[in-house]
Amino acid sequence: MDAVRVALLREVLAGTEWPAAARRFAGVLRSSVVPHCGGLLLVGTAEYEPWHLAAHLVDESAWSGMPELAPVLVRHRVEPGDPAHLAVGLGRIEAAGRGETLLLVAPERPGAGLLERVHDARRAGATVLSLDGGDPQVRGLAHETLTVSGRDDVDLDTVQHLVSAAAGESGAPVPHGRRRFRDRLSRLADRLTAPPPPRW
Repeated sequence: MDAVRVALLREVLAGTEWPAAARRFAGVLRSSVVPHCGGLLLVGTAEYEPWHLAAHLVDESAWSGMPELAPVLVRHRVEPGDPAHLAVGLGRIEAAGRGETLLLVAPERPGAGLLERVHDARRAGATVLSLDGGDPQVRGLAHETLTVSGRDDVDLDTVQHLVSAAAGESGAPVPHGRRRFRDRLSRLADRLTAPPPPRW
């Protein structure tokens, strides 16, 4: 999703908690991966693989100059002949440890096997974040959560767009006091789509 569309989405959601909540969560994500030079693992449930979030984070990592944001997509089913970037199975979570971040996207409760792996990764020192549907077991495992329930005025896909866009904004110090082009473009789009000030 490009900067103009994200700005429009933020405008539509202005006055709700979601833009600020997504920026807060994205800030936690950045502060978890950038100091450790990466180590971001992204996993969904057996029924829901977060393909779009993975793609958006890869884009944001390139545009923002923060390669640490590019995740390793961990998959429940890996087929023979899958390309290397799509051939990382659940065993990768078992190997996760200190300095790594595990982002779990779970619209519904994951299976017990995944929950056990996430719990083991947390015990081994990995930071666990979740974008979830409100399952108490998922929330109990995560150091930081952003919950989107069926009662909310947005869906999980929309929140993932907000989080991925915010993850690439104002993350690392910019040399020479200049803002990155992506940040400037996002701010310009915000200004262009903002309603005009009232005339008195």
